[in-house]
Amino acid sequence: MTVALPAAALPDPYIAQYLKVQPDEVVVMAKNDSGITKNFDYATLVKGKELFSQNCQSCHVGGATLTRPELPLSLIALQGATPPRTTIDALVTYMRYPLGYDGEDDNYNCREIKKTWLNDSEVEAIAGFVLRAAEKAAGWGTSDLF
Repeated sequence: MTVALPAAALPDPYIAQYLKVQPDEVVVMAKNDSGITKNFDYATLVKGKELFSQNCQSCHVGGATLTRPELPLSLIALQGATPPRTTIDALVTYMRYPLGYDGEDDNYNCREIKKTWLNDSEVEAIAGFVLRAAEKAAGWGTSDLF
């Protein structure tokens, strides 16, 4: 007799294949530039992917930025921003208070994620998903994705 596992028990194919994280794994990511790190377990990355899909994907399909194609969510572009957006805290700060790529003006192309909309752990989950995708997912934030 074959017993089918519920879909929730199966690994998320995107997280497992492209982000290279399995259900029993934890990845360590830079929380800030002071050397503080934050652990992201598989479930948090799945939650980050779901929240990204619900709240960000309409403008950032596959890490591209539809309103500014020259500024994707690739690791190179995140590193080149002022200030760089390559840590959890930096990306959360950007999502809470979006400024232009040069750090000067408000970015009206990206919505400010208020705490009444998503709480801190939810925004950190999105940041963890985006940064892990930028580091590991082939084609994320590049024209190679298409």
